[in-house]
Amino acid sequence: MRFTRYSKPDGSQKMNAMLGPEKIDAMTKRILIVDDEPQIGEVVSAYLRQESFDTVVKGTVASALSEIEEQPPDLMLLDITLPDGSGLDILRRGAEGRRIPTIMLTARSEEIDRIIGLELGADDYIVKPFSPREVVARVRAVLRRAVGASGDGEEDQNLVRIRDLEIDEGAHEVRMGGLPVAVTPAEFRILSVLVQNAGQVLTRSQLLDLVHDDGSIFERTLDRHINNLRRKIEPRPEDPSYIVTVYGVGYKLRKE
Repeated sequence: MRFTRYSKPDGSQKMNAMLGPEKIDAMTKRILIVDDEPQIGEVVSAYLRQESFDTVVKGTVASALSEIEEQPPDLMLLDITLPDGSGLDILRRGAEGRRIPTIMLTARSEEIDRIIGLELGADDYIVKPFSPREVVARVRAVLRRAVGASGDGEEDQNLVRIRDLEIDEGAHEVRMGGLPVAVTPAEFRILSVLVQNAGQVLTRSQLLDLVHDDGSIFERTLDRHINNLRRKIEPRPEDPSYIVTVYGVGYKLRKE
């Protein structure tokens, strides 16, 4: 497996600036990382710990199942290929009788494994090579959805506000100035990713990867979806103040 970046985070990096509004009490969340390459587990663990998550790293199916039995995690990051089996075995056997949010780590050539993983109950998948920052963003998003699905926490646990824009992940609703905005499923996914990464410039490729699309969004149609969103949420679509284009790079959702 390859990262787009190999180094551990240093103390000067401000991850929250990229990840947008905070809605998860990370101190209470324990993440199980299962990968047979120690460097990968260490780097991902370091980024998650910098964001105050508790982490444990395992390298085999057997050790992961033992860990789950002893202390079930709040979320699992599972590599597909492991020396004594597959991450799918952990998903299938480790979650028996319990609901553990799960993100699969896969190669682009493992489409059938991604499909099986999702059918077995995985919440998301990340395609290699990936950035550790993307992993942190995906972990937060899956945990937010899990909290909303369980009904725990405050009523607005899944509600994120950026100025007059509100997006409710649990209810799958968008509001502008308190008024509902009708968006398509593709537009909602794009807006959700931009909100989760508010203030951070995302390239088209990063945006498409983070959207976790079902095949309805392509690079050639992304601009059209963005323009449709601007018409729906921008006070002046011809001069956007929320979804802005950073020429030569990509798109950004302004926080202020």
